[in-house]
Amino acid sequence: MRTRVEKDERVGERMLPENEIEAYTHAQHVPRHCPTKLNGGADPRSRSTSVRRRRHFLASHPTPQPSMNKYIAEFIGTFFLVLTVGCTVLPGAAGVIPPLAIGASLMVMIFAGGHLSGAHFNPAVTLAVFIRGKCDAKDVIPYWIAQVAAGIVAAFVAMFLTGKSGTAAMLPNVPAIFLAEFLFTFALAYVVVNVATAKGTAGNSFYGLAIGFTVMTGAFAVGGISGGAFNPAVAVGVTVMKLLNVSQVWIHILADLAGGLVAGLTFKMLNPEDI
Repeated sequence: MRTRVEKDERVGERMLPENEIEAYTHAQHVPRHCPTKLNGGADPRSRSTSVRRRRHFLASHPTPQPSMNKYIAEFIGTFFLVLTVGCTVLPGAAGVIPPLAIGASLMVMIFAGGHLSGAHFNPAVTLAVFIRGKCDAKDVIPYWIAQVAAGIVAAFVAMFLTGKSGTAAMLPNVPAIFLAEFLFTFALAYVVVNVATAKGTAGNSFYGLAIGFTVMTGAFAVGGISGGAFNPAVAVGVTVMKLLNVSQVWIHILADLAGGLVAGLTFKMLNPEDI
């Protein structure tokens, strides 16, 4: 079967079967060769439309990656996210604003790893993307293992670098903790599935910024109530660092997964045609 190389800024080069290109272009009524001539060449407007449609097609069909590459990318991104949490929170240095650093760390890791694994770095996000239909069932558990393992390793590295661990205190209001974690994990996962997986935003260059700012916003808004994890891997990591009482980590894990689940279902309800 003949193949063709297409290139897209987010997806990179990939080989597309000729019949896949034909089916897509015919379904969209976009001629592969425009018969209209302008100064001896194809109509620039028609060519521009064709390029945009092909880029949309490529963005919604990312290049398959070997499984281990995806899991390593998830480990790396989650590791640096949790490491940033530990290195900014444990020292308690004056003038350091952890939510800014944490949101920025997540943003740059998403831009770095998005083309490899989708850059979930969060079991709740993986659940939302799976429910939405953009994560294979066979990848869910390996993603979770990579993310949680990265959180644990990052916790030990952060304690080594800072030379200290936290002092876990009991958070007094369990319903408030649960609701705060649920709401902002829902917000995070809802933003992810809309800016990074939806057809209407395919090919955008702002997805990492939107996701990082959502985490930053949540940390500023409810960090004083729940600790602002919004991520079971982060919750496990901060528990290892003794920033969260081990007897309360279940609240964060359950609330975060529930937020991801509801976000995925909400996306499907609001976008029934986007499958």
